Amino acid sequence: MKDTRRGVETVQFASEGRLAINKCGLHGKFKVWCLRFMLIPKLLWPLLLYDICCSTVESIEAKIKKNTRKWLGVLPGLSDVAMYCRKAKLKLPMNSILEEYQCGKVKLVTMLEDSDDPVGKTVQPSIQIGRKWKVAEAIDEAKECLKMKEVIGQTQTDRKGLGSSSVKWWPKTEGKEKKET
Repeated sequence: MKDTRRGVETVQFASEGRLAINKCGLHGKFKVWCLRFMLIPKLLWPLLLYDICCSTVESIEAKIKKNTRKWLGVLPGLSDVAMYCRKAKLKLPMNSILEEYQCGKVKLVTMLEDSDDPVGKTVQPSIQIGRKWKVAEAIDEAKECLKMKEVIGQTQTDRKGLGSSSVKWWPKTEGKEKKET
């Protein structure tokens, strides 16, 4: 059974929400607040629950980015790095819908893999979200990066001094600590 109908409903819900926010009499920054704290959380649940492809999520995000730029009064050519960067000095407190969607799918799969319930552990979810991005490949790549960090070891990045901080490596952690790393 395909979730294509749910994808169409989600796109329609996103466009109706954008139009409702656009029609309200608030100033631009308050419209962005409504978008961030009201519309996007309501969109993320069906995106997590149903198998909706990445291109659909990208189309939703493109329309939302267009409205966000208009509401904030910035140029249409403003880079996505400026909108969603988390490490810049001047950053907007916004998250990419596509990134949140991908994180949600990865959390869903890892939650079932690391489940204490034997039935939940045996269930291998087949999350089919298109050809652009694969959940299993993203999880494998993240695990390889964590293993590589262990091979490289602890590096000194500040002035604390050698051996002043301790690190628990990912393969040696279990339960909640494993999910947090």
